[in-house]
Amino acid sequence: MHFDLTDLRLYLNVLDAGNITAGAVRSHLSLAAASARIRAMEASFGIEFLLRGRRGVTPTPAGKALAQHARLLLQQAEHLQQDLAEYAKGVKGQVRLLCNTTAFSEYLPELLADFLREHPNLDIQLQELPSARITHALRQGAADLGIVSGAVETDELHTRPFRDDPLVLILPRDHPLAATESLSFGATLHHDYVGLNANSALAAYLEEQAQHVGSRLKIRIRAESFESVMRMVARGAGLAIVPLAAVERWPGERPFRSHALQEPWAQRKLLLCARDFAALPVYAKELLKALSH
Repeated sequence: MHFDLTDLRLYLNVLDAGNITAGAVRSHLSLAAASARIRAMEASFGIEFLLRGRRGVTPTPAGKALAQHARLLLQQAEHLQQDLAEYAKGVKGQVRLLCNTTAFSEYLPELLADFLREHPNLDIQLQELPSARITHALRQGAADLGIVSGAVETDELHTRPFRDDPLVLILPRDHPLAATESLSFGATLHHDYVGLNANSALAAYLEEQAQHVGSRLKIRIRAESFESVMRMVARGAGLAIVPLAAVERWPGERPFRSHALQEPWAQRKLLLCARDFAALPVYAKELLKALSH
């Protein structure tokens, strides 16, 4: 094999960008240099890794295998650098943390801010994703740690509890359903909803639950935060489903009603997970310890 870590990073940048030109820019290489490196990698194995077309590139089966191994190799190289950084002042490490919507907005900001203040040589690459995509990324070696809903499959991953995270239904005080003692999710789907951004993990999760009962959420408007959602519900824009933690954070008297949801999928628990807690680099272990308290 005649390629190095720069080649592997370039190859992954090309795949992520969908074309060699953009991948070269991300890798700080000229298009000619990037193309030469990719072709040299293919020549060293005598096989094509990319199918080149007018709309960009797609990986061949061999290219998909290379991508999986490249991510693992680059992750191991990063872990090596981070572990050795313990012996060299001024070298910064980075932990990749993936989380779902609730963890992202309700539980992590203060935790991570405190952790960063106490660990000046550490950066955190934080990204919000649906739980199923987080577990897939962890299995592929594309992240160090994840925080996911306990409802997703976590086979082949190490897990430990993070937080209880039940979801609740909130309604305007004068809504026709406000006085109903017990509400099922299905019974609310004939009414208008206020939703989160369609790209949020929780929005995708709720759409999936609606499909399971043969319906869809009637979203009148979407907002970027739980606070904005609750403020719109309070003014009569519709119903919403939000984490209990967000409702409890509301200051003072709440201008809306809230109802517990009885469906099992709403009784969520959040889990910390990784491919192998013991194999995490030093910095990631420190973050794991902070998140486990």
